[in-house]
Amino acid sequence: MLLPHTTSIRVRYAETDQMGIVYYANYLVWMEVARVDFCRAIGFHYKDMELDDGVLLAVAESHCRYVSPARFDEEITITTTVPDVSRRFVSFNYEMTCEGRKVATGQTRHIYLSRQLRPMRLPDKYAALFGIP
Repeated sequence: MLLPHTTSIRVRYAETDQMGIVYYANYLVWMEVARVDFCRAIGFHYKDMELDDGVLLAVAESHCRYVSPARFDEEITITTTVPDVSRRFVSFNYEMTCEGRKVATGQTRHIYLSRQLRPMRLPDKYAALFGIP
């Protein structure tokens, strides 16, 4: 089982809307930042997986539940976990908090694709990093 990983970001002014609250689509961007950081933490660079091995992680599903507003200059901690992984897909869960206050939760599910955008099996070297035998 993979351990949770935390990523911190500071809310930029450009990420807020007219009400001074983080615009909803930015949470999906934060999930991507956390996902890339998670991959780096378990031993590979997302970019290298794409360029060197032709493995693309395509988002098949995404969900975000907004719990309380995040605002400009707040530090957001994103805890990322992998609840489900196989040679065909991987799912990530995200919990976004600010000073212990839950801001949002989210999930993304990804399918592995080749450069030709066809489903593929995850190569052994990445499977091992995700804890797949």
